[in-house]
Amino acid sequence: MQKLTTEAEFREAARRDTLTIAVFKATWCKDCHFIDPFMPELVRSYAGRAEFVEIDRDDMPDLCSELNILGIPSFIAFHSGNELIRFVSKLRKSREEIETFVDRAIEVRKGLA
Repeated sequence: MQKLTTEAEFREAARRDTLTIAVFKATWCKDCHFIDPFMPELVRSYAGRAEFVEIDRDDMPDLCSELNILGIPSFIAFHSGNELIRFVSKLRKSREEIETFVDRAIEVRKGLA
């Protein structure tokens, strides 16, 4: 998963013609660390169908405010500069819940074709 460090990098990723899943995290977030062990394998399992990028919300507070990112980790699917769907809750996210979100994002993306 590519870690983005500037808003310009984020906007470029969100504008791609591919499905881009933005994962908003923070170094101090326990629930973010909970997903760390399984995310690399999850990202590999969706290779060719979705690209994943990581954003530290503390590095880009203006962007997170613009996108209304309140809880972390948060997942937002983008395609061609448009937000498709998001997975945001104050509860810890399981691998299965994240996979369900990504599967839904893929279906929404297919519906745009």
